[in-house]
Amino acid sequence: MLPRAVCEAALTALLLFLIVTAVRWLVGPDPGAAPARPAVLGGVVGTLLALFMMSPPGRCSGGHLNPAVTLALWRLGVFPGREVVPYAVAQSAGSVVGVWCAGLVWGPVTGRPPVRHASVRADPAWGDAAVLAAEAGVLAGSTLMLAVLLGSPGGRRVLPYAVGLTTAVVIGVLGPLSGGSANPARQFGPALLAGETGRLWVYALGPALGAVLGAWLAGRAGLRRPPR
Repeated sequence: MLPRAVCEAALTALLLFLIVTAVRWLVGPDPGAAPARPAVLGGVVGTLLALFMMSPPGRCSGGHLNPAVTLALWRLGVFPGREVVPYAVAQSAGSVVGVWCAGLVWGPVTGRPPVRHASVRADPAWGDAAVLAAEAGVLAGSTLMLAVLLGSPGGRRVLPYAVGLTTAVVIGVLGPLSGGSANPARQFGPALLAGETGRLWVYALGPALGAVLGAWLAGRAGLRRPPR
């Protein structure tokens, strides 16, 4: 288990480092490019996730990079329950390390507005309940997608591309609204280092609830194995 957890921590750290790097350059002084930024960031993150999942470390660990995905795979019966907590700890630690390293490389600008260590922020019109529902809904749908692909012939081969595309769409569409995190590790390191932890519980609880709900729906549809 230790080598797999280390791979998860390393990949998550690299992902967050590159996300902070992308945000640092995307939120430049040109306000005319602002509407396109969520779509560009979504494309970058989706591509990175697909590449990381297909990389040797990703094949070693499964390339979850998301505690909610780890929880979903356990509830779907394709991941051992005893490894859920170690994976989540590794992913969270990797998130902090990746954001911290980005700060070392790019300097104080990463901690100042508007970068703020790439911490996601919801539109002011979106309350906690709305953000929670959006985060849960994304993970419920993603969990159902995982169940279908993992249970179909050839589904595993297209899984990285499906995850990458889904992530790109979620960030592009929900980024300006709910924040479009859908990953507790994505928000943990940035929020912690930015000192914006007030809504961190929403971005942690929402995806977890969505993962459990999606697995339950998959079970009702006969797509789930007994958890192990």
